[in-house]
Amino acid sequence: MGSGVDRTAEIGANLKAVEARIAAACQAAGRGRAEVTLVAVTKTYPAEDVRILAGLGVRDVGENRDQEAAVKARECAGLPLRWHFVGQLQTNKVRSVVAYADVIHSVDRPRLAEAISREAVRAGREVTCLLQVALDDDPGRGGVRPADLPALADAVAAAGGLVLGGVMAVAPLGEEPGKAFARLAEISRSVRERHPGAAMVSAGMSGDLSEAVACGATHVRIGTALLGRRKPFVR
Repeated sequence: MGSGVDRTAEIGANLKAVEARIAAACQAAGRGRAEVTLVAVTKTYPAEDVRILAGLGVRDVGENRDQEAAVKARECAGLPLRWHFVGQLQTNKVRSVVAYADVIHSVDRPRLAEAISREAVRAGREVTCLLQVALDDDPGRGGVRPADLPALADAVAAAGGLVLGGVMAVAPLGEEPGKAFARLAEISRSVRERHPGAAMVSAGMSGDLSEAVACGATHVRIGTALLGRRKPFVR
């Protein structure tokens, strides 16, 4: 019993520290705290941690592997949570992901958008899609090239069962995050010229959330700073 109490205290302290960082970043950027949503990334951590976070007032939870996320979402079905799928998504996992995800952050190709649309319509759900933008030339990390973004945005906006929410990116390895996120802010502006409602900007993680908030991020994806260093995932 004691360990559960300890874990609640640990996560509570971490959440307080993360909240203080977000608040400070918002203040420095001249933004209101309500403009930034904390997405708690709970990959590799148990459903019990999700329940603790929910009890502490967290409402947005992110996962990046369907085989783990689907089980966790079922176990936490009674909680008032909004589930975000933040990892690379293969088309063969789309049906499972659409069953629980309210927001998918990693839409980067027309075929994936079509698959999500088909399953969302079939399930009678509306899924918010963020377009993952490649800020570097590493194909392994996913993302649509900026030149191909307008066509993908139009396709998602027109697809049944989908809402074009905005854009998402990961800061490239070895680049100053602020510079990368400034590029993403420009890309977001260009998307909003054609699709004014696509105002979400998912950027920033535990190490670079301040730079992301300074550049207009509306959603920060925080795992390590909330829950601690991850253990390797074991199948």
